[in-house]
Amino acid sequence: MGSVDSSPLRRTTPTPSSPVSRQIPLLTRDEVARRITSGLALFIHRCRVVNATSWLSHHPGGSLAILHFVGRDATDEVEAYHSPAALARMERFVVGRIALDPETGWRPLTPPIALGLVAHPDGVKGHWAREGRLVLGEEMLRPMAEETSEDVIVLSPQQLEPPSSDIDLKRERQRSLAYRQLKLKVKEAGLFDRPGPLVGYGWDIVRYIGLGGGAFGLFHITNGWIGKMISALLLGFLYHQLTFVVHDAGHTGITGDWWWDRVISMTVASWIGGLSAGWWCDNHNIHHLVTNHPEHDPDIQHIPFFAISKDFFSSLWSTYYKRVMAFDIFSKTLISVQHRLYYIVLSLARFNLYALSYVYLFGPKPKHDAFWRYELLGVAFFWVYFGAMLRSLPSWKMRLAYLLVSHIASSPVHVQIVLSHFACSTDDLGPTESFPSRQLRTTMDVVCSEVVEFIHGGLHLQVTHHLFPRLPRHNLRKASLLVKEYCAEQDLVYIEHGFVEGNRQVLGVLQEVARQIQFLHTVAEAEVSHKLQ
Repeated sequence: MGSVDSSPLRRTTPTPSSPVSRQIPLLTRDEVARRITSGLALFIHRCRVVNATSWLSHHPGGSLAILHFVGRDATDEVEAYHSPAALARMERFVVGRIALDPETGWRPLTPPIALGLVAHPDGVKGHWAREGRLVLGEEMLRPMAEETSEDVIVLSPQQLEPPSSDIDLKRERQRSLAYRQLKLKVKEAGLFDRPGPLVGYGWDIVRYIGLGGGAFGLFHITNGWIGKMISALLLGFLYHQLTFVVHDAGHTGITGDWWWDRVISMTVASWIGGLSAGWWCDNHNIHHLVTNHPEHDPDIQHIPFFAISKDFFSSLWSTYYKRVMAFDIFSKTLISVQHRLYYIVLSLARFNLYALSYVYLFGPKPKHDAFWRYELLGVAFFWVYFGAMLRSLPSWKMRLAYLLVSHIASSPVHVQIVLSHFACSTDDLGPTESFPSRQLRTTMDVVCSEVVEFIHGGLHLQVTHHLFPRLPRHNLRKASLLVKEYCAEQDLVYIEHGFVEGNRQVLGVLQEVARQIQFLHTVAEAEVSHKLQ
């Protein structure tokens, strides 16, 4: 169910023991809940119950992409991120069917991962372990959990019932059904079509060749500071532009074929840029599915540098990074001035991408398969060619300058990425919120002319991209007009700002969070002073 990895299940995926033509039983809500509490990863897709337990670790989109939708109707998410071939393969894992309420649809259960629970390492059926303390888990597990030992939790079906919410289930069901009709309109307009490989990338490719040729040409034919620094600028601009290629390929948006797009993304990210497309896809999957959730979305988990919500003051557990995001003295100090450091930190963000990429490549997540080896070779090649360039420079000062200029010149892409979400809602409205409502609430567009949109690489139309992640980048503008019609019909807000205003909104959020830290500090000092008196 990955938002980036949307290929059919891999060949290593286990096959079900019974044929597709088997009799599919009708399951009650309680039966679905009981099977989940026993450890099965079940989700709903168009009135059918899909058992993903046997292929969680094989899912190209990562296991978390599925775990966040256990017990929920994931129809919109599944169909937004998967090809028809992948959907056909998934049918083999249907283990039941359910009766949907025509007005409200399936009332979602709470995924155990949202409670901070994972399968217990003892392997006993129905045993759960608390991997971290989550806000929802603390609320729902404290009064009801039956602890059979110090570290084992046994869930009851009642504990999977979602918390009370003001969300109108009828309205969310209507928005979901209307979203499916919207997708049909986009498809009928031919906006999902790819007439051929790389169609639409003609001028982009010319630009990449021009930037790359200019960067490497100037590097070799000039000896002075000016020529070398212009070369560094052009190389940074090339890295900036190629980021959009990796993004497109990660969403299977270039050729439409998962394997070829994955090769393209890894070639560009690793061999040219020294980064891991595998890490980016793994990370980006979760961002698309639980957008702007402080405990689940890694794209807004930037402690100790940034916090876009006071929720981060509670040292939250990250279900992606599997660690506490410690709100310590260092974090408080940086976040209290984050609105002043914002552009400085983002200018150096590429160095952080190296660290995240290599932690991923040498960590437990990647499989040691051909893709993993291809990325490692690519990273090694990058440092050989880029290292050779730096070593060929006459002084350490010029080497440092070339490194910084080339990396800072690529940093506007980081401003672009966070611009789409940092100023949007981070509220957790629970599993009852529909897919389109959540994406529109947590995402914004950047308004710009078609003449300069290549600078943004399609990331300025994030609202439409989040609703239709497999849509080719060059068709986003046309599709956005249909999305705006949908929003008007469904009473949904389509958030969009100009680039300058969008940045002002983001800085406003960062400054407000910083002020809250300063306020808490003032209150703490007043309390200490009062006690001393």
